[in-house]
Amino acid sequence: MRESNPVHLILTGVGSVLATVAALGYYGYLHIAKPEDALLLADYTMLKTLPGEDYRVSLKPAEQTAQCIDGVLVLFDIRQPGLTGVLVDNRKRAVRCMGQEVPRAE
Repeated sequence: MRESNPVHLILTGVGSVLATVAALGYYGYLHIAKPEDALLLADYTMLKTLPGEDYRVSLKPAEQTAQCIDGVLVLFDIRQPGLTGVLVDNRKRAVRCMGQEVPRAE
């Protein structure tokens, strides 16, 4: 029996991976995230409101506005036009919104 050279197998494997990555990138299936893609606009805290209890907020408005788009809360930065983002929790789950309705506990 003839022994095969392992160098050829290694080069074939590396070449196959490179060709696959190149093809995925060419057809748009591969996206390499940049640090700017996940830019943190600001930190947010939810103030829980209880009936009959007062809570205090600043009279100065935040530098972001929010709008419900397709059931997801989207933030728009006032200082930097064109900078938008989706509001997510600490597990990167999008905060949902339901128009003017008050969410029900499930």
